[in-house]
Amino acid sequence: MKHHFAKLAAGAGLWALVLAAATPVLAQTTAKATFAGGCFWCVEADFDKVQGVLSTTSGYIGGTVPNPTYKQVTSGKTGHTEAVEIVFDPAKVSYAALVNHFWRTIDPTTQDRQFCDVGFAYRTAIFTHDATQAAVVRQSLETLEKTKPFKEPIVTVVLPATTFYPAEGYHQDYYKKNAVRYAYYRASCGRDARLEQLWGKR
Repeated sequence: MKHHFAKLAAGAGLWALVLAAATPVLAQTTAKATFAGGCFWCVEADFDKVQGVLSTTSGYIGGTVPNPTYKQVTSGKTGHTEAVEIVFDPAKVSYAALVNHFWRTIDPTTQDRQFCDVGFAYRTAIFTHDATQAAVVRQSLETLEKTKPFKEPIVTVVLPATTFYPAEGYHQDYYKKNAVRYAYYRASCGRDARLEQLWGKR
């Protein structure tokens, strides 16, 4: 009986090895993108609409102070930028498509501000996570310089991603939790009006 069970176990182990060898390596299922486009509430709202985006997190990146608070960041003394970390499914949306979408949700012609929000924390930036992303952004910028429908130069910076610190809980999904206040803020800030002026109607 013991010999019979030993043979069964050995056979099962061999079969498991065969299955493992025959199973193809799965493609990358998720990836990250990090964009700074002024107020992170608005960037979240704009990217949550994109098919293939799995999650968006508002936060801070690029500074020198660990675990900064919103008050510290907006004071301009930590070197951080408001940004959104996006987790997406590359099988459903490419990084290039996300970069293209990003351009059309920001004003890339203004230095250290976006619409009514002024300061270093509100600059526009793309934080790349690897050499492949950096190459995609370079190509996108080259194309945009030739095709942009406005005369002003593009001042958006491209930088390697550093530590990303999620913002306080009340900032996450702000446009959903405070829909009326968010809509008033976005309209009064002139974001969509300026975007239409720059890029035309969506």
